[in-house]
Amino acid sequence: MSTHARHLRALSIATGVTITAGLALAFFYAPEDASGYIQKIFYIHVPLAIVSLSGYVLGGAFGAMYLWTGRRIWDVRSYCAIHMSLIFSVGGLLAGSIWAKGAWGHWWVWDEPTLVSYLIVILLFCTYQPLRFAIEDPERQARYAAVFSVVGGAFVPLNFLAVRLSTEYVHPRVLNLEGGNLPPRMALAFYVMLVGIALLFATLMKYEMLAKETRRETRRLRRRLVGEDAVAPLRRTAAPM
Repeated sequence: MSTHARHLRALSIATGVTITAGLALAFFYAPEDASGYIQKIFYIHVPLAIVSLSGYVLGGAFGAMYLWTGRRIWDVRSYCAIHMSLIFSVGGLLAGSIWAKGAWGHWWVWDEPTLVSYLIVILLFCTYQPLRFAIEDPERQARYAAVFSVVGGAFVPLNFLAVRLSTEYVHPRVLNLEGGNLPPRMALAFYVMLVGIALLFATLMKYEMLAKETRRETRRLRRRLVGEDAVAPLRRTAAPM
């Protein structure tokens, strides 16, 4: 087994153990709040939202590295980070809607800045892949995608600050500038789950990068074999009798 494969296996095990521990703490150790048992989905929804937003910023940072160095690996990292963030965003949005229905009686609240701003970020990055694959030239595709990721990644923290400065909201504040407002048992379950979701993001991103690299290498070898098969008859014809 290669070193890369061993590292990926270790990361996968760490992810499974951490998420299992987080779920156990969330459902069997952390107390319920006033909304009842439905509040337990908070330990899934909020980490998914935090990790997905962080992933968009990470994709922007990788895009900036591609523009700076021109190395293809940074473009692949940027693409995978944004792709994984979109998947986690959808999961966070669905989990949040279920929580909202149980806690507020509505699947969605349009006058709540946190929810609407999160949806805006998701819709913004939903245009990333159509924009990217509308360009056929690989170099232009990577360059335009990198510029998009940098602009989108910079928008995420600005959007977050705008929401934090808003005065009217109904969405519960899990974290604040003073260090959070969770009771100790809830905080333990939350932070363990947050680490688990972050590890899951890293694991899935690495698997996707490995799959893309394997696919690229397979195509390269196939082109090489096709080229050799085409040249072989010419060599046999030109061989001396």
